[in-house]
Amino acid sequence: GRGNSREVDLNRNFPDLNALMYYYEKTNGRNHHLPLPDNWEHQVELETLSVIKWMQNYNFVLSANLHGGAVVANYPFDKSRDPRIRGKTTYAATPDDKIFKKLARTYSYAHSWMHKGWNCGDFFDEGITNGASWYSLSKGMQDFNYLYTNCFEITLELSCDKFPPASALSREWLGNREALISFLEQVHHGIKGMVYDNNNNPIGNAEISVAGINHDVTTGVDGDYFRLLLPGTYTVTASTSGYLPSTRTVTVGPAEAIQLHFYLKVAPKDTNLTQSHDSKKNLSSAKVPLNLGPR
Repeated sequence: GRGNSREVDLNRNFPDLNALMYYYEKTNGRNHHLPLPDNWEHQVELETLSVIKWMQNYNFVLSANLHGGAVVANYPFDKSRDPRIRGKTTYAATPDDKIFKKLARTYSYAHSWMHKGWNCGDFFDEGITNGASWYSLSKGMQDFNYLYTNCFEITLELSCDKFPPASALSREWLGNREALISFLEQVHHGIKGMVYDNNNNPIGNAEISVAGINHDVTTGVDGDYFRLLLPGTYTVTASTSGYLPSTRTVTVGPAEAIQLHFYLKVAPKDTNLTQSHDSKKNLSSAKVPLNLGPR
């Protein structure tokens, strides 16, 4: 299960960056790699700390966390922007809502029975759901991944039984095998490339922004980037402090990712390229009781 030896639900233990994101949406603040709260290392469990350190050390692009208790592909956001309306929470779309739906559908339709909708006494159209539309939760891993790293993550609920017997494992593996492969293949869609300076030196931590999608990604320490996108034509800009931004137009097809490199020129000394973002401290709230339902 998700509870550790201290009976803490680890999928309710990541820093809550949604509240900060929803504030920034209203104040034109940052839209990616949100800052962690002060003393966050002392506010999470050791297992959560280890996972976050792992995220910081690798420039992940796509991931899924596997759960039980339902059969559905769940995508962000998990935390609703709004209070309950007539007892129900409301859909909370990310700026990448369309591609998250595509990722969820890819898994569901490649799964032997998830796409049928009726499973475990619940119905999910096409076998997918927005997390907040199902029920709202805070401090989950998939929302944290999207708001703190370059990684796009969904939550896969794979079986009605959280602890299936050994006799059921063969059927579960056969039901999920092709879906897992199909999901992994989605990492090759969109754009990818390098960001260099005038001397062909790679630039780390440069921002890659796509016009019309209010969520940027950044280059890794070696100047490489990956940006998941659906087929279409996009205007893409690479920028970083001390350099002039570079903008290119690219058409993404349904097959492999398009390679798109950027070469940034050093900005003249009298050029002001500083971008300011509103900041807001987001203090972690008290721990919630252990809840081992789906997700």
